[in-house]
Amino acid sequence: MRTVVFDLDGTLADTSGDLLAAANACFRDLGHGDMLGPDDALTAFHGGRAMLRLGFSRLGAWTEAQVDAQYPRLLEAYAADIDRHTRVYPGAVAAVEALRAAGFATAICTNKPEGLAETLTRRLGIRDLFGALIGADTLPVRKPDPAPYVAAVAGAGGAVPRSMLIGDTDTDRKTAAAAGVPVALVTFGPEGQGVARLNPEALLDHFDDLPALAHRLIPL
Repeated sequence: MRTVVFDLDGTLADTSGDLLAAANACFRDLGHGDMLGPDDALTAFHGGRAMLRLGFSRLGAWTEAQVDAQYPRLLEAYAADIDRHTRVYPGAVAAVEALRAAGFATAICTNKPEGLAETLTRRLGIRDLFGALIGADTLPVRKPDPAPYVAAVAGAGGAVPRSMLIGDTDTDRKTAAAAGVPVALVTFGPEGQGVARLNPEALLDHFDDLPALAHRLIPL
């Protein structure tokens, strides 16, 4: 079965507002106020530790031990208010439904912890659209290691040679390369057309274009 695997943050949904709020909760607890703003959305899509590093760097000298100490607090704050600002990107649901109607399997492979990804997708009402969900801690390794991608395809009932990845960052580009599959990077995230620098097999400007793209890039 042909399979389309999706990244979550920055690909299926704009989660940046809630991610940044969780990081800022850490800095407020430390007495510094909000250290991150809307212009840091791209950093948010690179994960909690990336946001903490950026915030601490704006305060001056910092250590990785400070990041490690605050990371559990960030996850706690995020879990407590995971979907206040998050929105599914326009056309995403219709595109996934169209793929499934055409006989494609669909799955999610994300570097968000699995429990948080399960919670978020259920609150957004999209979890049942995907046959498998693999998170950052589902396996001992995470993207760009290809193992989570392979597990997502297998969990959805597909085969890796007849699959592709939809993502938004260099991590997704590297994951697809490691798995030997094509990748389409979305251009409606914070980097916009800048993702073209990563030389993906395709750029996805709107989810309306995804069904035709999947038919073209995934072999029968």
